[in-house]
Amino acid sequence: MPKASPGQFVREVRRETAKVTWPSRKETGISTAMVFIMVFLAALFFFFVDWMMASGVKVIFGLGG
Repeated sequence: MPKASPGQFVREVRRETAKVTWPSRKETGISTAMVFIMVFLAALFFFFVDWMMASGVKVIFGLGG
């Protein structure tokens, strides 16, 4: 593959960047909020699963009071 000059490289990068469909501010905000909600729900899920498994181990082996 032949090497491009720096100027040609920059022109090609600008041309490709112009093809990108960028999200609006509203779409970015909604996506960010959804990520935070999903992270919170996943944290709750794993907290309760961990708590239930720890309780089960305590009952089975009589560890930890």
